[in-house]
Amino acid sequence: MMPQPYSADAGLRAKLRRRYARLVHRRPARLDLTGPTVSFTFDDAPASAAVAAAILERHQARGTYYLCAGLFGETGHMGRYIDATETADLAARGHEIACHSHGHVDAHRTDGAALLADSDRNTAALTALGGSARHFAFPYGEVSPAAKARLADRYGSLRGVHAGLVRDGADLNQLPAVGIEGDDGEAVARLWIDRAVKTAGWLILFTHDVSDSPSPWGCTPGALDRLAAHARAAGCALKTVGEVLDR
Repeated sequence: MMPQPYSADAGLRAKLRRRYARLVHRRPARLDLTGPTVSFTFDDAPASAAVAAAILERHQARGTYYLCAGLFGETGHMGRYIDATETADLAARGHEIACHSHGHVDAHRTDGAALLADSDRNTAALTALGGSARHFAFPYGEVSPAAKARLADRYGSLRGVHAGLVRDGADLNQLPAVGIEGDDGEAVARLWIDRAVKTAGWLILFTHDVSDSPSPWGCTPGALDRLAAHARAAGCALKTVGEVLDR
């Protein structure tokens, strides 16, 4: 099963549902940040994002990869997806292997029992490859109150795609994140890094493919390298999602 290009429902009902979801089934984070912190995360993830791990390693950093085991080795609109061997290699190199959903299912539109079964299947597959699979990101960023409630007990955190910094007391069941995607993705991410520095907050960045000709949901290797360098130079700690929350 391969995820197709997707645009979130822009209707009023969907907007209200997403907004309401941020108000309910909350689980407050208790953070112990020693200064501004940035996490680089990759969703799905295309094989090019696995190659991008070397960029982070040059900056003494590791990434968090939210993976769908059901996509391993498949080809989609962002190119070939990472496979089991590449996933195991990332885990061995210290990158965090986390969960999307096994079949890249939309958590809002998937029946409760089916969502939990998909979640368990993905967790088992990723754990077998050396991943911790302790954290989750909602595919497409689509979330509902019911999905939050069902998944909260299975993961240490659930990540969304609404922009913001993570502060003490933030909702672990719907963490904010900022995309490095599109023509202005690098510039937007750089501004958010500067905000994290000013407020000593935690910024989660996400992208998908990392290539010289990225999809609308990805970025270039140069952009990733410059952002990691900027965060380091600005005094940010570069940590995986798990490393931050384990404190």
